[in-house]
Amino acid sequence: MAKKRAMVAAQNIDLSAVKYEQEEIKAPHLTGLAFKLFVWIVEAPIIGSLIISLLKKQNKMTPLLRNTVIPEAPMFKPEYPPQEPEPGVVSLDEDGKPEDRVEVALKCLPQYDPASCWNGDSTPSFRYWKIRDYAYAYRSKIATPSVVAEHIISVIKEFSNKKPPQPLLISFNPEEVRSQAAASTKRFEEGNPLSILDGIFVAIKDDIDCFPHPSKGGTTWMHEVRTVKKDAVSVSRLRSCGVIFVGKANMHELGMGTTGNNSNYGTARNPHAPERYTGGSSSGPAALVASGLCSAALGTDGGGSIRIPSSLCGVVGLKTTYGRTDIGGSLCDAGTVEIIGPIASTVEDVMLVYSAILGTSLADRISLNPSPPSVPNLSLYDSLNSLGSLRLGKYTAWFNDVYSTDISDKCEDALNLLSKTHGCEMVEIVIPELHEMRTAHLVSIGSECLSSLNPYCEDGHGARLSYDTRTSMALFRSFSASDYVAAQCLRRRIMYHHMEIFKTVDVIVTPTTGMTAPIIPLSALKDGETDMRVTGYLMRFVVAGNLVGLPAISIPVGYDKQGLPIGLQLIGRPWGEASILRLALAIEELSAKSKNRPASFFDVLKSN
Repeated sequence: MAKKRAMVAAQNIDLSAVKYEQEEIKAPHLTGLAFKLFVWIVEAPIIGSLIISLLKKQNKMTPLLRNTVIPEAPMFKPEYPPQEPEPGVVSLDEDGKPEDRVEVALKCLPQYDPASCWNGDSTPSFRYWKIRDYAYAYRSKIATPSVVAEHIISVIKEFSNKKPPQPLLISFNPEEVRSQAAASTKRFEEGNPLSILDGIFVAIKDDIDCFPHPSKGGTTWMHEVRTVKKDAVSVSRLRSCGVIFVGKANMHELGMGTTGNNSNYGTARNPHAPERYTGGSSSGPAALVASGLCSAALGTDGGGSIRIPSSLCGVVGLKTTYGRTDIGGSLCDAGTVEIIGPIASTVEDVMLVYSAILGTSLADRISLNPSPPSVPNLSLYDSLNSLGSLRLGKYTAWFNDVYSTDISDKCEDALNLLSKTHGCEMVEIVIPELHEMRTAHLVSIGSECLSSLNPYCEDGHGARLSYDTRTSMALFRSFSASDYVAAQCLRRRIMYHHMEIFKTVDVIVTPTTGMTAPIIPLSALKDGETDMRVTGYLMRFVVAGNLVGLPAISIPVGYDKQGLPIGLQLIGRPWGEASILRLALAIEELSAKSKNRPASFFDVLKSN
């Protein structure tokens, strides 16, 4: 008989007795024929269940979910206590026009003269063009959206013809791009651009609706059973600002992976090292931004899917508070851990896109009681001085649990420089029950994925999924209703722990990922792979943002000894996007000198 244990109530945990336990995931790394055989076995009725059960026991999931009394009531979606207003911010009207919000955000940005970048390079190190650079070029008639469109189209066609294929986009219509660019060019000729985002090229992850493109979610069949009739809410908001959509970006099939491997369409490659993964599941969006082809992209994040590829590709990715953006019109619009958020090459560009897409759905506004959205007023003279009052929480044992000390060292260096320059205070914290948090997240996202996909799988489409997705589905099917309820009880505990931490600190700091971009095994290109050890490293620090819905941002802070990007993650209070954006901009400015040009980079604005 299994031994039963009872948890003490979350508020009674003795934090001084909490000992950090290194995560050790026990599961085989498989590719090729061995992987196919493994999938066939785990999908078999009896032996498959036995193997999955054994793996869950080895990874301490079964005792937690089946043999533990959890005193807390379940929390079926994030519930936040009321939050204090953030200092030094400007409120945005989420019921107003997206272009008006973008204009307010634009006025909050620091002073910047785009002309200096055209008159002579004032910064010898590599830098990305900002949205404000594109806007200046269009208004000054140095370039037009139509000319930039042609540069982008030629590069995307080149990528699609590579051997092996490595498409950045799953759905791409050059004529559709040209049509949007021509309309934008005409608006500039007439002196009537819709916003600072007019003529800016943006990619949309393949699980977010962008009419007239299909939403395949990286599968070969989703578009056959689900028709796209209009834009997702976030895409519609960007369209009203004059954004040009280049197409639907590649992704890990149905978002069920952290590497970005896609055996259906080809795997997107990391612009810094083409033999390595981009990270996932928003692989195409991050690669498109990092390679210079798009100023920004929209991704989804249910388990680090924006932050992981942003970190591995050396760009900025914002995971908003759960409910801050409306996820209507995406494949994940019924989940409790996922959001739609921006990826861009700079913090200010993330802020502009975020301002356009934000706006809580009516249902979430009633249940979540969100604080009014805002952005940091970075134009104030004393804006950066206000950073000195911020307290940054760091759980050192967790922070240092990385594959290579290059990661923790670079993140530590960035934080030390931040403290030295702006006076931010570092506070040692303890986050209990990290294993419980990871387990609760896996059960939550897995059960929700299974619920949304079951009708199609029962209809025969499940056999058309890739092997690694089928492996995940086999695990998800093993979760019971009681497992799901137990996970939601754990969610309430984890929420309590984090809200207690935020009584003493303003932001929690971690590396974004526990490893830099992994090498793509050649044997994984055709049929995918399963490597839960790599998944564990890539997801090590991201789960709190999803399970309890906290806002988090990944900012590049340097490179490891192999020249691969390293990201630092800032986790904020509920609805605290403005605070982490302010802090992220300060870190970005301190790290700007060390930026490397990606091996695969295209200057589509200044291209001759």
